[in-house]
Amino acid sequence: MKMPITMPRWEDQGASVRKRRMRKGMYILPSLFTAANIGAGYFAITETLQGTAADTWHFDLAAKAIGVAIVADGLDGRIARMTGTTSDFGREFDSLADVITFGVAPALLAWMWGFRWLPMFNTPDLKTRLVQLGVIVTFLFLVAGASRLARFNIQANPQPSNPGRPGRKYFVGMPIPAGAAVVAATIHLLEGRPIESWWMATAWAALVTFAAFLMVSTWRFYSFKDLNLRNRHPFQWVIPIGAFFLLLWYFSGPVLFVLSVTYMFSGVMTRLASLFRRRPPEAGSAVYNEAEVPEPR
Repeated sequence: MKMPITMPRWEDQGASVRKRRMRKGMYILPSLFTAANIGAGYFAITETLQGTAADTWHFDLAAKAIGVAIVADGLDGRIARMTGTTSDFGREFDSLADVITFGVAPALLAWMWGFRWLPMFNTPDLKTRLVQLGVIVTFLFLVAGASRLARFNIQANPQPSNPGRPGRKYFVGMPIPAGAAVVAATIHLLEGRPIESWWMATAWAALVTFAAFLMVSTWRFYSFKDLNLRNRHPFQWVIPIGAFFLLLWYFSGPVLFVLSVTYMFSGVMTRLASLFRRRPPEAGSAVYNEAEVPEPR
């Protein structure tokens, strides 16, 4: 007995076509945020080049643009994971965008703001030496950031040298957006006014160098990727969240500076804590204990 042949309904075919088109279109959404990341970085570069000791607002505007780019960079990856539209193209596109926005733009901004417009000192060669020092440390920042991105792309599951709690996700080395955040938040805190003393320029060089070191280190930094914003939370969370945004609106400089520096030193504190907690294994015991079992990134 032959089974009757049923022709597909035109409505089902139309729904299938619309679904495929929507699936293709969803890949555009995270790429738009990545493009916004690049646009903000390019805008930060143009504003940095226009900044002078008199027109300090250009430096502050460049720092704000890098902050906007950090938000866009965080959204593109989260949206891609939520919509299931992750791809090799998106990952490479995002890495190239990060080199421009969080590598070139903050390095140029750090040099122009911290060293380019230094006044003349009593020692004639002091300004020249500080400007040259600024070129070196900002170049190291750029190279460290690019190296951090390259290592992140080629390693499938890198393990930090100081593993944390199992089940929590960590970055190996400080992410390059966090390094750019330290530069941008510091400049925004001072409202774009360039450095005018040699000791502040020296301290600025040390801070930029330290941020570069943390990016290429193997220390543990929390990634916040295990936070699920779609879960239900107590209603009381509305009060601290609202208070945070009010503080960010009225005191953006101090708040962003504290957040960026706290995250930078969080990796240092966890590294020091792991060194103090680590004990030599006893004879016949296992090489590691349960608290040191590496967890996935």
